[in-house]
Amino acid sequence: MTEEKKRKLIIIAGPTATGKSAAAVELAKRIGGEVISADSMQVYRGMDIGSAKVTKEEMQGVPHHLIDVLEPEEAFNITLFQKMATDAAEEIYSRGHVPIICGGTGFYIQSVLYGIEFTREETDLAYRAGLEELPADKLYEMLKAVDPASCEAIHANNRKRVIRALEFYHETGQPISAHNAQERAREAAFDARFFVLTDERSVLYERIDARVDRMVEAGLVDEVKRLKERGIARTAVSMQGLGYKEIYDYLSGEYSLEEAVKRIKQGSRHYAKRQLTWFKRERDTIWLDRSTFKDAEREIVDRMEEEYLNDKRSI
Repeated sequence: MTEEKKRKLIIIAGPTATGKSAAAVELAKRIGGEVISADSMQVYRGMDIGSAKVTKEEMQGVPHHLIDVLEPEEAFNITLFQKMATDAAEEIYSRGHVPIICGGTGFYIQSVLYGIEFTREETDLAYRAGLEELPADKLYEMLKAVDPASCEAIHANNRKRVIRALEFYHETGQPISAHNAQERAREAAFDARFFVLTDERSVLYERIDARVDRMVEAGLVDEVKRLKERGIARTAVSMQGLGYKEIYDYLSGEYSLEEAVKRIKQGSRHYAKRQLTWFKRERDTIWLDRSTFKDAEREIVDRMEEEYLNDKRSI
């Protein structure tokens, strides 16, 4: 596909707590866009506080996609996201609007931007069962031995992704990090403007801590309690998100609320660091550092709009 025939796509990415959602709404209002959420938790109904889900008021009438589309009992993964996001983009194009993918899950964004193919060999169920019996630290040691590059992007406690990476190596003999690098080298399927929002590290961490405190004050414990009482298991995909698993463990008596909040803040800071590492590997990104703007909320969107209008092609 030639560059002239590619359709316009805007991506607003970056670590947590950098104002992505607000920027996406304002930009959408200016250019006639609709937002596609690239978040693994905002897809779930009834999981609003811990996912920092954009509210109806915050949407300001801008259509949002992939929000409140699944029940917490349902599984959500990269292949499902890719299909749902691609379908949503087609709907948006059919209305003559511009899709704006907004979120911090880099692999999700990448799957749409490059049209990554996820065809895999038959899963070795016996191998998977063996992995699932091992503790997280042992799994991480195994991954570090065969694919140290993946350990930079995957947290040791993210059993699902660690197991997936080990399965991929077991099935193909290739590190999944090398596979992902090959996929990133593919030509983009869209004429994309890929914005990455960031901030000074200390300021970003302060914003993260403050947001966690607001979540707790807004009723995060009650939200997770309702999900637990509904019968959602600790092992459910929906319960693996930051904030949910820690509060679930607090409600199960694993540790105190104070310790749970501490773990959420620490985990969120580590996640932000991994997000920055991921996006630094991406090509053709436009980094927008909040600390370099006098009025970040307004001026960042001004810059996005300028980048879009200066090279406007048919959608």
